[in-house]
Amino acid sequence: MTDVIIIGAGGHAAEIDEYITYNQKVSGIKELNIVGFLDDNPASYARYKFSAPLIGGASDHKVIRGHGYIIAIAGLKYRRSFVDRYKAEGARFVSVIHRSAYVSDSSVIGEGSIIGPNASIGPNVQVGKYTLINARCSIGHDTRVGDYNFISPNVCFSGFTEIGDENLFGINSATIPGIKAGNRNRIAAGMILDSNVGDESVIFYRFKEKVIAVPRQGSV
Repeated sequence: MTDVIIIGAGGHAAEIDEYITYNQKVSGIKELNIVGFLDDNPASYARYKFSAPLIGGASDHKVIRGHGYIIAIAGLKYRRSFVDRYKAEGARFVSVIHRSAYVSDSSVIGEGSIIGPNASIGPNVQVGKYTLINARCSIGHDTRVGDYNFISPNVCFSGFTEIGDENLFGINSATIPGIKAGNRNRIAAGMILDSNVGDESVIFYRFKEKVIAVPRQGSV
């Protein structure tokens, strides 16, 4: 059993807390023991029913050797800076994989990454470090996902997709097979990438149209 401290005490931390509790219930084995949570804003912690106490701020915490750490700060603006500082002080980060996720034996999951409920990680997939693969994501065979990515729920990467670092993919976005996306891109919810994307791009629908069909009077 590994004692762990979770960096962050917001909604993402609450989800990870429940993933760990769920895994223990299903397996009957307590692999991770949550010692406490770190957050500079105590009000964030107060919004949720966590399984362990708030033990201090994230900015002024001194790394405790022998403990594992889990990054639960969803914002990409801050995620990497916290990991870099904690790593410089000797922190060891652990990954969390929800027991309901399918993870191929031939896949590789990097340090500190999170795999959410009912996600599917296919053959020969590589997920980098400190990346969040949210609930119900499908990562197709031979796909490469880099570090520090935030992949929202229901995202689908088709086979042979290549994703760089620090990208945000919104809910229900997807790629067709073989697409390449670079670093620090923002892909809006519902977007389907059918061509390659470089770095630091924002991909979204400029025009959205909602069509409502109204039956004519007297029609069945």
